[in-house]
Amino acid sequence: ILATLLAFSQILVAQNPSKDAVLGEWLSETKDGKVLIYKQGEKYYGKLSWIKDAAKKDVNNPDASLRNQPLLGLVILKNFEFTGKAWEEGNIYDPKNGKTYSCNMKLKKADELEIRGFIGVSLLGRTTVWSKVK
Repeated sequence: ILATLLAFSQILVAQNPSKDAVLGEWLSETKDGKVLIYKQGEKYYGKLSWIKDAAKKDVNNPDASLRNQPLLGLVILKNFEFTGKAWEEGNIYDPKNGKTYSCNMKLKKADELEIRGFIGVSLLGRTTVWSKVK
């Protein structure tokens, strides 16, 4: 019974999350980085709080003057707004290719965050799932 209740509570949290449920540290699907999601005013942001190679630089940045900045601490999630069920209207920077994409985030479960990066419309994009760091 306890397992059923826990599973049901996970589903409810994912369907109706509190606006700050996304706050905290999340491990990427590839497990090569962690992103700390925080709030400034009413918008949500995320910065790289851990990466496997802490010495790595932002070598693919389209702005040549920023290519020597470290990836650790880099803000890669910007300007997300909570819409009642998801965090939308933000963007995500992918340091692997130096491109910035429109992005939406939503909780699949209390400890799983679905990140959808796209160009133009959400149908033309890629989804990854991050796990909450405990």
